[in-house]
Amino acid sequence: MPQTVLLKTKSPQAVACIAQLHPYIPGKPVDELEREYGVKNAVKVASNENPLGPSPHVISHLTSLLQNPQELSRYPDGNGFVLKKKLLDKLSPIVSDLSMEQITLGNGSNDILDMLARTFAGTNDEVIFSQYAFAVYPIATQAVGATAVITQAVDWGHDLDAMLAAISDKTRLIFIANPNNPTGTCLSKKELCSFLQKVPQNIVVVIDEAYEEYAAHPLSGFSESYHSLISSLADFNNLIITRTFSKAYGLASFRVGYSLSSSAIAELLNRVRQPFNNNTFALESAAIALDDSQHLQKGVELNWQGMAFLTDGFKLLGLNYIPSAGNFVCAQTGADSAQIYEKLLYEGVITRPVANYQMPEHLRISIGTMDENHSVLAALKKVLA
Repeated sequence: MPQTVLLKTKSPQAVACIAQLHPYIPGKPVDELEREYGVKNAVKVASNENPLGPSPHVISHLTSLLQNPQELSRYPDGNGFVLKKKLLDKLSPIVSDLSMEQITLGNGSNDILDMLARTFAGTNDEVIFSQYAFAVYPIATQAVGATAVITQAVDWGHDLDAMLAAISDKTRLIFIANPNNPTGTCLSKKELCSFLQKVPQNIVVVIDEAYEEYAAHPLSGFSESYHSLISSLADFNNLIITRTFSKAYGLASFRVGYSLSSSAIAELLNRVRQPFNNNTFALESAAIALDDSQHLQKGVELNWQGMAFLTDGFKLLGLNYIPSAGNFVCAQTGADSAQIYEKLLYEGVITRPVANYQMPEHLRISIGTMDENHSVLAALKKVLA
């Protein structure tokens, strides 16, 4: 029998930008908490999810899909025609000349943020975003080997003048979340349009509107100044707007997002978009959710009722917080916020520590149902005593 020769080999090495990357850490799942901490009936207010869930019409449709096994064996519509047509119908009153060719579908809006970095930035390029900006921006930037240029925030929000000053001949991409996650701050349409007029046209500006439905609602307290930039798409060829069905539409588990841009930019994004990046359940559920404006409004109104309840409770507990235009709020729990987060877990409440955003004294708390909001305040009162 021939003797086996073992060759000494080295372990595979990742490229430097990936090897040094810190991955995104999601909020702790309820099942994990209950399994590890032995608690029951846990409340998760960590991931900015819609506590009402999706439209009842979505649930009904999913049930009918599951009764058609042949549907499950076929690939989804790789172009997402039905969902794009629904989006076009919904947005045409705002942007009369919008076309399907300007819509790009993503596996969540995070997928599109990643596409944007891969399409427009690379080694020796720079990407600008703000301090306290969404964690996916630095991840997408580093993953393509680009350099992150992080501008200092003002009052927890974007300093547009600082972002303009940071532009160099290496700048390829600018990310702005409006409202911002995790701080909840937002900019007016007037401020953003003024900013866009000063940005060179060869630099892509991404306005991430994941929480638009909340900020634009009259109950938000921000609706007089906050307006989507969708109606300004025709004015700026370098503008891209991203949105998601994960928040107000309650479809986080299906991962559906989309972007609006010039058709030229959308065509570039579709070159790097993975084939069939949205499954059939996701595409059809999102299309149905768009038609149920009543459910959408119910969820947004519940959000602002819950926001008022939670922030009033924070005041009674002596906690400062950052006024938020989203479906979450950052409460300042102090230097020991990590310990408070841990204590809340034992009370069956999952919040989101944001030390990774350079906010070690804050916890981000999503707005839940009123019962969940009561549980959150009761748990906070207990652990802060």
